[in-house]
Amino acid sequence: MPHDYDLLCRLSEAPGIPGREDAVRDLIRSELGDIEERSRVDAMGNLIVDAGGPDGAPVVMISAHMDEIGFVVSHVDERGFLRLQNLGGFDARNLFARLVMVHTRHGTPRVGVLNPGVKPVHIASAEDKAKIPELSDFVVDLGLPVETVKAEVRVGDMVTLHQPFVDLGDVVVGKALDDRSGCWVLLETLRRLASPAVRVIGVFSVQEEVGLRGAITSAFALEPDVGVALDTTLAVDTPGTKDHLAVTRLGEGVGIKVSDSSMVSHGWLVDAMAGLAEANGIAHQFEVLPRGGTDGGAIQRSRGGVATITLSNPSRYVHTVTEMLAKRDLEAAVALLGAFLHTPGAATPPSQGG
Repeated sequence: MPHDYDLLCRLSEAPGIPGREDAVRDLIRSELGDIEERSRVDAMGNLIVDAGGPDGAPVVMISAHMDEIGFVVSHVDERGFLRLQNLGGFDARNLFARLVMVHTRHGTPRVGVLNPGVKPVHIASAEDKAKIPELSDFVVDLGLPVETVKAEVRVGDMVTLHQPFVDLGDVVVGKALDDRSGCWVLLETLRRLASPAVRVIGVFSVQEEVGLRGAITSAFALEPDVGVALDTTLAVDTPGTKDHLAVTRLGEGVGIKVSDSSMVSHGWLVDAMAGLAEANGIAHQFEVLPRGGTDGGAIQRSRGGVATITLSNPSRYVHTVTEMLAKRDLEAAVALLGAFLHTPGAATPPSQGG
C-alpha cells in the first residue's frame, strides 16, 4: 500500500489550535474507512478509535495530537488592528511578515498580515533594529475598514499561520507538522492493521500544546497497559549547531525516545522498539531531548502509571511554518509502530513474558 502524502498535505493545511481542533478531527474521521463506526469523540474533544485486537491482549493506547500552535484574538483596537494571545510556544524571531488566517464565526476566514508594531527598517534607529519584539508586540492587519473588522471579528476568534504544504520529493515542508505528521503516522498504521497481537486504541488528542490535556483525560478513561505517543522532535542538524546538540538527524530514521522533560521512556519498551527495528531493517535513531514533552508524559503518569514510550518524527525548524520532515523517517515510524503492534509479546514486559 503506497503512503498517502496528499492526506499529510490536507492534515498540515487544516486549521486547529488548542480547543478548536474540529476541522482536523472531521478530516481524520473521514479517513478512517471501515473503522469509523468504532470511533467516538469524548467530552474533551479527543477522537478515540477502538481498532480491535484479541480478547485479553494488552491494551495499547497510541496518541497523536491534533492541535497546532496558534493564537486567539485578544483585542480589536480603534483602527481595526488585532492583538493576539498565543496558544503554544512561539519564537518571535520566526513571526515577522507572516500571513495568517483569522477564522471568524461568519465562515470564510480572513487573510491578514502579522507583524510587530515597530518602525519600518527605513526609519528605525540602530537601537530599534537591535530589539527583538516580544509576542505581545505583534498585531494582525486585515486591511479592512475598522467597521468591517469590528462587525466580523470578536475576542476569542482563532488565528492560524497561513502556509501551503510543499512536497519536495525526499522531504515535505509545511505548517503544523507538529503534530499532524504524528496523526498521519497513526492513520497510516490503522489502515495497515491486520490481526494485531494487542488491542489497539488510537487517540487523536486535543490541547497537547498547552499542557497535554487531552492525553491526560483519555489515558485516565482508557486505562491502557501500554502507551505510545507519536510526535515530532528536533532535527537540529543544520548550520549553527554543534553535532552533539542535534538530538536527531533528518533522514536517519524514526526517533526512539529515551527521555525528554516530560518523561523517561520505559527501558524495556526502548529495547523492544530497537530490537524490532533492527530485526526488520527499519531505520531508527535514539532521541534524548533536553527540553519539551509529548502526550507520552501524560499517559505514563495516568492512574497508577502506564508503561510508555514515544516514537518521534525528526523535524527541522520545529514550531515554524516551514517544518521539514523526511519521508524516509515518516515511513520508518509507520513500519516500526506496525511491527510493534503485530509482534506477539512486544507489548509485554520481559518479567511478565512466557
